[in-house]
Amino acid sequence: MSLSCSSMKTTDKNGDLNFINQAPSQWQDTPSRPIEYAPKEETVFLSGGLTLLQDKLVEAALNSMDIHFIALPNPDFKSFQTGKAFGNRGQCNPTYFTVGNLVKYLQDLRDEQGLSSEEIVRKYVYITAGGCGPCRFGMYITEYKKALRDAGFEGFRLTSFEHDKGIFQGEAIEDQLIDFTPKFFITLIKSVIIGDILNILGYKMRPYEVEKGATDKALAECKEIVSEAFLAHKSLIRAMWQCRTVLEKVQLNRLQPKAKVMVMGEFWAAMTEGDGNYNLHRFLEAEGAECIPQPILNRLLLSLWEAEQALLKQEPLASTEAKRIDFSNAKTRLLIRAGKAAVKTHFTLYAKAVGLHDYEIPNMEKLADLAKTYYTLECSGGEGHLEVAHLIESVKHNLAHLVISIKPFGCMPSSAVSDGIQSLVTARYPEANFLSIETSGEGAANFYSRVQMALFKAKQSAKEEFEVLEVPEYIPEKVHNYLYQPKNEKAGTAAQLLYSLNT
Repeated sequence: MSLSCSSMKTTDKNGDLNFINQAPSQWQDTPSRPIEYAPKEETVFLSGGLTLLQDKLVEAALNSMDIHFIALPNPDFKSFQTGKAFGNRGQCNPTYFTVGNLVKYLQDLRDEQGLSSEEIVRKYVYITAGGCGPCRFGMYITEYKKALRDAGFEGFRLTSFEHDKGIFQGEAIEDQLIDFTPKFFITLIKSVIIGDILNILGYKMRPYEVEKGATDKALAECKEIVSEAFLAHKSLIRAMWQCRTVLEKVQLNRLQPKAKVMVMGEFWAAMTEGDGNYNLHRFLEAEGAECIPQPILNRLLLSLWEAEQALLKQEPLASTEAKRIDFSNAKTRLLIRAGKAAVKTHFTLYAKAVGLHDYEIPNMEKLADLAKTYYTLECSGGEGHLEVAHLIESVKHNLAHLVISIKPFGCMPSSAVSDGIQSLVTARYPEANFLSIETSGEGAANFYSRVQMALFKAKQSAKEEFEVLEVPEYIPEKVHNYLYQPKNEKAGTAAQLLYSLNT
């Protein structure tokens, strides 16, 4: 035995069996010293992590309910570095970017704006999604607390809602700084849905704008219109009609054959608009492509679909000892159906008002049916079966020239699908142009190189699809108006427009 081992002393509590017969208790990560927090009316809530437009609409929506809410700035590479400096090793991109972004914001409050650490801890609260998953998503709260403690903000409050409970939650959350009521979530979902619609239109219009930056300028004006409607409790439908007027002023030249690229994958990596995915959407547009983003609507509908499937599994498990009929499952099913109807109705109303006519709300049953041959539907981690279903759907219905699945390095749910199951899908659908790609916070050059190689083939397909069509002598003006959205078997926007004129 080495000298170092023989000289080790046992702790005073070694062999202590006093825990036997004691009542179990839940471990709590509590501050080392008592903190007197600010009252609810003085509390400032922070959050972020959606698209840039949606974060600002959420800010307006929550402030309209007298919740003092601030949307955090878009996470950048400095956020990533801050997250790595204060976080545990081996985390994924979303963890480093989101945790680091919060720490960086609080450091700015302290170092640039002069607030003391004590005042920040006393007054500010961060809202995040929680939940248990097959990856680190279930440990986000712990990661936030560790990083905040090491950065000098011990005791900073975090509150979470379970991402998989939709609007039907809030009762089990302790220390409710916000009342997670149906009204809260309905207002929140309205802002997210409107953000989805405006983002979809932005991606449809931006690649074809005559004046560079005109679409972003129009969307910024739309953001102000909708935000004002939330804050003044005015009609959101009327606000979207006003947005239609603004967007119609953007001049477009839509008869340009551009590759249409569907971007999907791990939720945060596919949705974020910044360094978290190397600005993938803007990079694709700069390379001459049109993006099909995955709206948050898809994730909402997937959560509701999963909740409904869970109920179907529970129904046959009737208790033989029950003294009366249990109607709880029937009640929950009605609530889920009401939730789905509300989401779809609001999306349709706002989309029609602003002029988004050709977007089809995903049918979760059909998507599940497409994927079930390749993916076990009971596996609900990450985006579940949606990645498989979207790829098959894009091939069968000719929706895109390229499908990109983007995920953080080492993302377990998405990697298992994109690097495993999709290989079988592409073998059975050899016409699919599919790229699975990872982000790690660094390595942008390799990332862009792989995207460019896949995009080259997509551009060729878009060009060939367009050039086989006959260009009529007269091109009506409506072709260049975003409100004209014909549906046919062509994938590219320019080919769809030209084909509609020839039929």
